[in-house]
Amino acid sequence: MNTAHKKGLFITLEGGEGSGKTTMMQQLAELLESRGLPYIATREPGGIRIAEGIRELLLHPDHTEMDIRTEALLYAAARRQHLVEKVEPALAQGTTVLCDRFIDSSLAYQGYARGIGIPEVLSINAFATEGRFPDLTFYLDVKPETGLARIAAGRGREVNRLDLEALQFHHKVREGYQRVAAMYPQRIVMIDAEKRPEEVARQAKERLSMFLQEFSTDLSNK
Repeated sequence: MNTAHKKGLFITLEGGEGSGKTTMMQQLAELLESRGLPYIATREPGGIRIAEGIRELLLHPDHTEMDIRTEALLYAAARRQHLVEKVEPALAQGTTVLCDRFIDSSLAYQGYARGIGIPEVLSINAFATEGRFPDLTFYLDVKPETGLARIAAGRGREVNRLDLEALQFHHKVREGYQRVAAMYPQRIVMIDAEKRPEEVARQAKERLSMFLQEFSTDLSNK
């Protein structure tokens, strides 16, 4: 995919289970709306009919026998369809895309926590996305104990297959995210999601405002 002339911004949110991505998505959407910037909010896996069908396969709590490579390939397949059907057309029209999860999730969950290997999963997804990466990523860093407690307390969403994994798995996911963040320091902004919700939102909004200003400046200089 040729990304040299894209007009819209591709912004993703990442984090472990219960990290607060849904709430953060709403906060960032409010900022874009207040600036009069066109945007869409979407999610992975999902966002469009085919990918939502794959999501059901991936996250259904009864599908505990799923092979780890099958899992990785299904995520990549859902990502591909979502990208070509929804994300790329929106970006081409100058619309900012806010997406709950993208390639970094696969690197952290399947690449690192599942033990397939970050390079191997990166290769699968490079094929699926034709090299597309987000312009900006917010990683909401939270202790697994905190995130899972939020879900158990009803502060998040229904329990899915990944929530049922042992605590050790979720710790490995966090380690994986930290490794991925170190791989892409220019793109990934780490936010301490253990802090009060208003402080988390303030940090993310400030960083997004800075990014929007930088992006606007870059465009005006071309």
